[in-house]
Amino acid sequence: MTRRAVFLDRDGILVRTEVKDGKPYAPRTLADFSLLPDAAPSCLALKRAGFALIVVTNQPDVGNGLVERSVVEAMHAQFRAALPLDSIKTCYHAQHEGCGCRKPEPGLLLEAAAEFDLNLGASFMIGDRWLDIAAGRRAGCYAILVDRGYAESVTVPPDATVGTLEGAVQVVLRQGACC
Repeated sequence: MTRRAVFLDRDGILVRTEVKDGKPYAPRTLADFSLLPDAAPSCLALKRAGFALIVVTNQPDVGNGLVERSVVEAMHAQFRAALPLDSIKTCYHAQHEGCGCRKPEPGLLLEAAAEFDLNLGASFMIGDRWLDIAAGRRAGCYAILVDRGYAESVTVPPDATVGTLEGAVQVVLRQGACC
């Protein structure tokens, strides 16, 4: 029997980002890494509803030589201690490398689906950028945009748009109850 999952983007959904000129930037140090206030209660609500929780995140700062991979892995260790996650799938490639795991490609979601026997058609992707929405849609998931007001176009239409992670969780719980 396959399981349902909620795929969660990391930066801007679960973790604070710094926004400069309308563009979000991932934290580059452990000192700058902090969970958003609604991350833990939202993840707990989804876990209680029976969803597998999988973070899917692009971390090109590693591939670009701006952050050591060990720093990102230390951030993820903090994640694992604070949130009821099943897995964290990370693309460390730079933007120009053309890999299949970097969102908007669905590789991270497909890898998790195979590993955890997930039903992608009954699963959800929650993200704050068009890359997240595109990856979710390409994998066959219901894609929810948490609109943080960034100065970038959302070129792939989401299935739902909300203003907070908590709002996205409510959409998942409503939609997931029917599937």
